[in-house]
Amino acid sequence: PRDKWRIGTEHEKFPFYVDGNAPVPYGGEHGIRAILEGMQEKLGWDPIMDAGRIIGLVEPTGQGAISLEPGGQFELSGAPLETIHQTCREGNAHLAQVREIAEPMGIRFLGLGGSPKWSLAETPKMPKSRYEIMTRYMPKVGTKGLDMMYRTCTIQVNLDFGSEADMRRKMQVSLKLQPLSTALFANSPFTEGRPNGFQSWRGDIWRDTDNQRSGLLEFCFSPDFGFADYVEWALDVPMYFVIRDGQYHDMTHVTFRQFMAGAARNEIPEGLPTMGDWANHLSTLFPDVRLKRFLEMRGADGGPWRRICALPAFWVGLLYDAAALDAAEALTSSWSYEEVLAMRNAVPEQGVSAPFRNTTLREIARDVLVISRMGLKNRGRKNRDGYDETSFLSTLDEVVARGTTSAEELLSAYHTRWGGSIEPVFMEYAY
Repeated sequence: PRDKWRIGTEHEKFPFYVDGNAPVPYGGEHGIRAILEGMQEKLGWDPIMDAGRIIGLVEPTGQGAISLEPGGQFELSGAPLETIHQTCREGNAHLAQVREIAEPMGIRFLGLGGSPKWSLAETPKMPKSRYEIMTRYMPKVGTKGLDMMYRTCTIQVNLDFGSEADMRRKMQVSLKLQPLSTALFANSPFTEGRPNGFQSWRGDIWRDTDNQRSGLLEFCFSPDFGFADYVEWALDVPMYFVIRDGQYHDMTHVTFRQFMAGAARNEIPEGLPTMGDWANHLSTLFPDVRLKRFLEMRGADGGPWRRICALPAFWVGLLYDAAALDAAEALTSSWSYEEVLAMRNAVPEQGVSAPFRNTTLREIARDVLVISRMGLKNRGRKNRDGYDETSFLSTLDEVVARGTTSAEELLSAYHTRWGGSIEPVFMEYAY
């Protein structure tokens, strides 16, 4: 039911040593493990262990978690909250807590969508079993999967639906608008110390990570798309792993459908799938919008602090108000899969200047932000000072007003006041 709809925000950032802007390894007294242990002590959260090592924390009642991405990117998965005001407060509190532990170690966090300086070889590897399996598998299925794992960050929001029909409408609108989100949040123009030719390098990486499990799902564009279609698709995607007694077993050679038919009977203990195996499998699929018991908006680059509130505000405005969802649906209903795919392919290089029909994404963004603002206004969720949630869109309004993305601002700084060095980004975009 609508009154139970919540907002779950996830954000990732790159830890770095202030001295030399160097990457932070897992071990050592000033490493990522030490940050997690310090956070555990401070917050009283439960540790998440993998083969005897701490790899994350979870709030004891399930209201939020801290986890590690493969290259040490630090992720907060927020609690399911009711308003963007709460989301912003949660993010503020998290950043204050992590800073309190990390700053005495000389560590800060960078808010960008792509790692701007370190090569893959220089990037630390976190000791998580599932990442070992993924790291072996990625080069077999695409050219950019290891970059995705080790060198990108995102901001995501998870949103609820009330029925299968409501899921379909939200899935279709949000899939069509995901490239617009990538454009508005484009923030990964540097790799290994130089401009990389993209506004969203992360957007480009997702074009060739593993196309069996990612991308723009054409079958979702069908007018009668439903849960069963997503299940059928997911059944035929190769698995990553199965966990038995805390042990990860590599299952990249079978699909879930084959697993159900007994393909692993002689390979692993209890060789037939459980519902837990299915839930794990669903969490290893990476389409632009991911369906679980909620929808995950996966298109945006990681970014500076204001973006952490802007991303959920953008989608909540579009999807959580009936009039706004109607308007977003009307705007996008005639957009074909081919058109949206072309938009998705144009955005990594061109950002909001990317063409669409006889206009550009900048102009589309103008219309979409009007709809999102209307949705947030209609929701009428005010903070203590009487402000509604529309103010959180202002950082996106600036992109449209300027006609330039965060990535273009970074590139301009690089070519002018930074004097062709990316080192200043660690000062200007640090949390």
